[in-house]
Amino acid sequence: MTIAELRPAARTAADRPLETEYRPRHPVDVRRTVVYQRHGGGDPTMVIAGEVIWRASRTPEGIATLAIREVSPGVIRGAAWGPGASWALDQLPALCGRDDDPGDFDATRHPLIADAHHRHPGVRIGRTDLFFDSLASAIIEQKVTGMQAFGAWRRLVTWHGERAPGPTPKPMYAPPDIEGWRRIPSWSWHRAGLEPPQSRTIVEAARRGEAIGRVFMAATDGEARDRVLISQRGIGAWTSAETRIRALGDPDAVSVGDFHLAHEVGYALTGARVDDDGMLELLAPWAGQRQRVIRYLEASGIREPRRAPRLHPEDHRNR
Repeated sequence: MTIAELRPAARTAADRPLETEYRPRHPVDVRRTVVYQRHGGGDPTMVIAGEVIWRASRTPEGIATLAIREVSPGVIRGAAWGPGASWALDQLPALCGRDDDPGDFDATRHPLIADAHHRHPGVRIGRTDLFFDSLASAIIEQKVTGMQAFGAWRRLVTWHGERAPGPTPKPMYAPPDIEGWRRIPSWSWHRAGLEPPQSRTIVEAARRGEAIGRVFMAATDGEARDRVLISQRGIGAWTSAETRIRALGDPDAVSVGDFHLAHEVGYALTGARVDDDGMLELLAPWAGQRQRVIRYLEASGIREPRRAPRLHPEDHRNR
């Protein structure tokens, strides 16, 4: 991937990125795998411009902008700018699902899964290896509509994050660091549209963020990681699962408590709604790979018909 391929314009030495090429050993649907990390169409940390996916992140080595393009089947090129460029390029294969191990996953247990597995061989579960970004975004998405959560994420990251380097197709921003999340003032949370329970949870988690992150990332299984997070006030099973999925690409994590997920899983696999217990029972034959089943269900395109009017959430920012 050359600079000219990314965005034709005059360049200076400071614009020159580090570059790499990744050739996965298995099929990868790059867009589906990477864009799973996006928080709504207006996410300032991720922009899709033509064939290029742009991602801004705050790496352990500083902020970075990563441009990802599949130049041909089986060839993924990355270019990165900023202090964290080298880290971002090293992490690119994991973001594209290199570490995702299907193990003995058996798609033939259900005809819909078998069909989706056959038609979408590039379904992979990527990971960011960025704990607190994943945790903060999951907390913001607690118990609200996607529209509310994505709007709050967009405002907070734009107001309190850091401008992403490089020739991005539009202004992009990396999220705040842990101390930055902790120092967001109360009025800014309110203006962003976030309710006090979520903002308090993020601030309290940020006070011990480094320590929590070390223990979480060092844990060796999902139950241990859940114990780390659920021990923190305001964090439950749903938030822990979402963090595991995004940060670590956990192939077994299931977001119990999601408003739609159980209904969608039940409808896809049985034609009828189920509750969380029913969903877990349906997914039990794929223990260890339950998130993978959910990804194939999403890829199948099967959706429960909507029966109720669209929810119009109340905007509390003018109270």
